[in-house]
Amino acid sequence: MVPPDVDLFTFEGGRLVVDGTTVLDGVDARIPDEGLTAIVGPSGSGKSTLLRLCNRLEVPTGGRVRFRGDDLAEVDPLHLRRRVGMVFQRPTLFPGTVGDNLAVAEPGIPEEAAADALHRAGLDGSFLTRTADDLSGGEAQRACLARTLVTRPEVLLMDEPTSALDEESTRVLEHLGIDLADSGVPVLWVTHDPHQVDRIADRRLRMERGRVIEGGVGS
Repeated sequence: MVPPDVDLFTFEGGRLVVDGTTVLDGVDARIPDEGLTAIVGPSGSGKSTLLRLCNRLEVPTGGRVRFRGDDLAEVDPLHLRRRVGMVFQRPTLFPGTVGDNLAVAEPGIPEEAAADALHRAGLDGSFLTRTADDLSGGEAQRACLARTLVTRPEVLLMDEPTSALDEESTRVLEHLGIDLADSGVPVLWVTHDPHQVDRIADRRLRMERGRVIEGGVGS
């Protein structure tokens, strides 16, 4: 059990240099273990990179990242990615049905559990037999969310998940993110849209030029 005073993620001097370019420059921040935290800032500020550090899709070249007190450098990446699920900017589904896609994430998943994941992602059970190629952009993004949810993640990372969606689909996904956070699954949501932040976020972490300039340690 995680002690109540332990943060969800802690960044201690996080630094990332890629091909000689500093992407993150000494990030110090704490993210509480509850609610929906928006990571905001202009393009190129390091928002998505910071998110990718949280499930070891990126590994810092300096400093440390902790997940509920544990140093991520000492956590098995595959095990971590089941605990820390991620939905990417553009939905990418595998060939076949939506049900096939859910089974890739959780082989042998019972139909009832798959339908429940779809329901949590705002889709009904009939989508299990729908062909992935036939889905709209909003439906595909929700199917990707359901595929992430079947592994029962403790945390959800959302990397600009509505950037390619229309207004209606955007609102649906925003409400799903809020509902998940309210149900006890903390959400980290990267966005460049200040209006979206106002609609969905319990708190914000603002980045600029690879550094946290608002909402970091002690905020």
